[in-house]
Amino acid sequence: MTSDFTVHMNEYLPLRDVVFNTLRQAILKGELKPGERLMEIALAEKLGVSRTPIREAMRKLELEGLVVMIPRRGAQVANITEKDLNDVLEVRIALENVAIEKACTRMSEEDMGRLWLAAKEFEHTMAEGNLVRLAEADVAFHEIIYRASDNKRLNQVLNNLREQIYRYRVEYLKEEETRNVLVKEHEELTKAIRQRDVKKAQEISFRHIENQRRAIIQSIEAEEAGKEKK
Repeated sequence: MTSDFTVHMNEYLPLRDVVFNTLRQAILKGELKPGERLMEIALAEKLGVSRTPIREAMRKLELEGLVVMIPRRGAQVANITEKDLNDVLEVRIALENVAIEKACTRMSEEDMGRLWLAAKEFEHTMAEGNLVRLAEADVAFHEIIYRASDNKRLNQVLNNLREQIYRYRVEYLKEEETRNVLVKEHEELTKAIRQRDVKKAQEISFRHIENQRRAIIQSIEAEEAGKEKK
């Protein structure tokens, strides 16, 4: 394991959470590569901690779908596969349709203002060139819609799904053309929700997610083709 990343201490968080956040960010940013083995001893030495917080972090990362446990081999960074992507995004489309329908009915003017500001924040964050920050800004935009649905159970399920989607978001945001399309889609979705147009908002959301699915599949196929040439 040769990945170059360091632990970022936070006096307000327990050590296990610091280790979890460090490994999670390393995976999302590609510092820990898909398929890379995660050795407890090596990680503990690298981060200057005992094996216990490493083990706890692995369990949480496995629940998020970022790490898989292989019999007789231990933990490794999960690969991004077309099947996993399709499974996750199929569920996201169904849940977002419900969230949008409820949000169009229940969203207040204050919520509308927050949604517009979140769309603009995403656009401004593009200039930073930080893909993780940009993915977080995209998450923040969609979460305003989820919360406005005023459905606690729906939000719980979407929050669980969010972590599985997060990695795909980062992958999707690598292309500048993609980021520009997202800015436009956020503006269109905000406008449709403001107009309480459920059908149009759902159509925009579907296109938004389908564009993401196609772009990531192309990336997966290109990566696989590159491996075959080696």
